[in-house]
Amino acid sequence: MVHAETVSKRSPAVPILLAIIAGGVLAVVFALMTARSGSEPVVTGSVLLAFGLGWALMAWLTIRFSSQPQRWMYVPAAALAGVGAVLAVLQPGPSVMDLLGWVWPVALAVLAVWMFVQLRRELRGVGRWLVGALVAALLLMSVAGGFMTLAARAPAPAAHGQLVDIGGRRLYLQCEGTGGPVVILQAGLGGDSTSWDHIRPSVAANTTVCSYDRAGHGRSDDAPEPQDGNAIARDLHDLLGKAGIAGPYVMAAHSSGGPYLRVFAGLYPADVLGMVLIDPQPADAFTALPDYPSIYDTLVLTGGVAPSLARIGLLGPIFGVAPTQASAAVARSQRNEFRILPTALDQAAKVTSIGDVPLIIVSASADLQRGWAEAQEEQVALSTNAVHRVIAGATHDSLLDADRGASAQAILDVVAAVREGTLVR
Repeated sequence: MVHAETVSKRSPAVPILLAIIAGGVLAVVFALMTARSGSEPVVTGSVLLAFGLGWALMAWLTIRFSSQPQRWMYVPAAALAGVGAVLAVLQPGPSVMDLLGWVWPVALAVLAVWMFVQLRRELRGVGRWLVGALVAALLLMSVAGGFMTLAARAPAPAAHGQLVDIGGRRLYLQCEGTGGPVVILQAGLGGDSTSWDHIRPSVAANTTVCSYDRAGHGRSDDAPEPQDGNAIARDLHDLLGKAGIAGPYVMAAHSSGGPYLRVFAGLYPADVLGMVLIDPQPADAFTALPDYPSIYDTLVLTGGVAPSLARIGLLGPIFGVAPTQASAAVARSQRNEFRILPTALDQAAKVTSIGDVPLIIVSASADLQRGWAEAQEEQVALSTNAVHRVIAGATHDSLLDADRGASAQAILDVVAAVREGTLVR
């Protein structure tokens, strides 16, 4: 009798708070467990399952330890956990996930409204505010999810380039300027043709220059499978051929684009007249850079949850991603690129020489990882006709922006060396 009276006087606030904490922790744990190698449905499904378990725990705790039992909470628990389990087990493909983007925001909004009605009827005190905040969050997610679905279907902004069919898929190519040799620009990890917006005009004033979007990035169609260095090189080769851009070329790359170009040079050596590597990632990054393994682990984990966050509009606000990069499709492509990067680096490491092809390596000097400066110098050995320029005060990213002049000049210097048949200086 005493126990019953004690329970009857207890507020549900503490049980609710404990359940919220437990559900949140479980969601983070499930996300981390699946993000490294799981698909978007597995990551999203595991988080929904965790949230469902949190709501079930909340219902049980309020029934067992408070005077305001909230049995209605078993409904969102069953809905979230059920949907999560179905996603994790069936693992629908990207097209189905995109189609569901038109359904789940409405369903979640209906569920949130129903939950709001229930908590108004059944819950009083601080507990109402705690649960109300959760319901409001669900409603905001539904609105953001609907917005992201609509945004993904919106027409792309006008572009100066073209979509080129390379055999059932289209890649975006943008070329400017006249004359030769043609300069081909390769973006870094997760980047697209817009990475070169500050450099392309300077090069175009002197020769033809082309930048493009790799499969799944920017305006290009996605590839059916994650692309390693060989697949990226074949795509670029096919793209230039289909577009009628005659080679051989001067090729320039930033960051992880460097290893991609090394693979290209290994597969198509006759197509490479000159090369510029702008603060290139070393092919032996996992051994040459002591901090890189942990940096890479972070990339893989964040990349694994990125498509799920993009669905609810949180990718941009959390990671500072530009709106053009914040869609689920782009996030999925970047995730795949992160995961397969070790394979691409291994492929690049096999290309130890490009002969006497003119090569300029432009390196940053500020905010460097341990071992980065040494790894930059070692890459000069790729060519017997190479120079290394270290730009004072430049960072990895500023070489495409504030210090773009040094990068553009290196490209023009290689173009001049090719035209004149002289050594790079």
